[in-house]
Amino acid sequence: MNKRGQETREHIKKCACSLFAEKGFKQVTMKDICEAANLSRGGLYCHYESTRQIFQEIIDDMTSKQDDEFDLKIKENQSAVMILDDILDKYENEMIDSQSSLSIAIYEYFSLHDIASQNNILYEQYLLSANTWKKLIQYGIDRQEFNLVDISAVFDLIVFSYQGVRMYSKLMPVDREIPRRIIKEIRKILVRSDGDGNNI
Repeated sequence: MNKRGQETREHIKKCACSLFAEKGFKQVTMKDICEAANLSRGGLYCHYESTRQIFQEIIDDMTSKQDDEFDLKIKENQSAVMILDDILDKYENEMIDSQSSLSIAIYEYFSLHDIASQNNILYEQYLLSANTWKKLIQYGIDRQEFNLVDISAVFDLIVFSYQGVRMYSKLMPVDREIPRRIIKEIRKILVRSDGDGNNI
């Protein structure tokens, strides 16, 4: 695909992502995306066949972006604590940003009967995210920056608290202190108290 085609796809996904965050998955139509992206039906269908295809690519992009980001920072031999702090800071902000949360849309999309029956795609996404986090946590343990922890349990704590707060933020007001407390405890579990002397 040429550069212009790739830029158009990114533009479509950006516009669609805003719509999915606002309306959920089920309420968004290809017509809505055409209007938001300022494209003709033919222009949109030249790139995507359905809202499902667009949404799945958005989810795949989010997963691979975090994986690539962790891999690059690890290859650059960056501090595990600094990598963790960057991602936890991002998570804290996202947890109270109900306007851009895809949690409801994700629930609706993966609840569709034919999607749910396809070898549980959501579970595959969970495993991909788990592998990414496990790399970072093991890296921190190997560098003696992180405590020796049950890596799978810590990942579950991170992902389910993050997604849970994002879901609730779509349904009720969420004070910043809620994600702040969660992030503080996650960091306390992971970062060695003698690692940087700066536990938050």
